Amino acid sequence: MSKKRIVITKAKKKTAIARARIKEAKSRGQYRINSQPVEVYGNELTNHVVLIPITIAKEVLGKTVDSLDIAVRVSGGGVMGQAEAVKVAVAKALIEWTGSEKLKKAFLEYDRNLLVDDVRKKEPKKYLRDGARAKPQKSYR
Repeated sequence: MSKKRIVITKAKKKTAIARARIKEAKSRGQYRINSQPVEVYGNELTNHVVLIPITIAKEVLGKTVDSLDIAVRVSGGGVMGQAEAVKVAVAKALIEWTGSEKLKKAFLEYDRNLLVDDVRKKEPKKYLRDGARAKPQKSYR
């Protein structure tokens, strides 16, 4: 009897943090974000972003992706930040699970940001200013 294998990865985008867990499914695999099926999660655009790594993996690996349980917990940030963090976490987990160089190459060809976290954050607003860098207008008369 083989030992059950679970892969856990994490990704960040701005202040959103996503943790993805992949394991072998008993029958047909499920893809859930915050305990909701992926079809219900977010709006049409975020749904498309979240499904990108799965579609690429299906093209490269075939039906093996359908037999995986993917559970993602995401918190913090906004709607798109969360979707981007989920996308990266799932892509990293799929590569770690399969160990496929072909899949990694396909992800990198599509977009390098599928495998690399984007940790840029918004610069905070400064005291007595209109924004992070904007200064009040100066008048000489």
